[in-house]
Amino acid sequence: MTTRSASELYVVDATGWLEYLTEDSKAAAFAHYLEGDASVLVPSLVIYEVYRHLAKHRGRALADRFASQALLRRVVPLDETIALAAANASLDHRLSGPDSIIYATARVCHAQLVTANTHFRGLPGVIIP
Repeated sequence: MTTRSASELYVVDATGWLEYLTEDSKAAAFAHYLEGDASVLVPSLVIYEVYRHLAKHRGRALADRFASQALLRRVVPLDETIALAAANASLDHRLSGPDSIIYATARVCHAQLVTANTHFRGLPGVIIP
């Protein structure tokens, strides 16, 4: 595992949050970013995706636990800059709408994207633990 710098910013996507919160096989790898003092930005779309998934499949208590953790961090709303960057990322890298929004959020905010989603493999600024 790589050592992170205190000044680095990270965006953990929905797959990472779900691995961590459901204690799945890569939970420890994502704990490296979600526990402690890491600077993690949370795209508003990640809040929607994770909360909805957890509430539907694991119950509202875990969804609420996620929301309480996520909302303590800097939430990044989808704005016009990110929307345009996402459209270009979708076209350039053949990403789905949600994936392109998450990737563009990380790029616009000068953060590294941390994900379990292999659709991002090989893209600049992406960490797949």
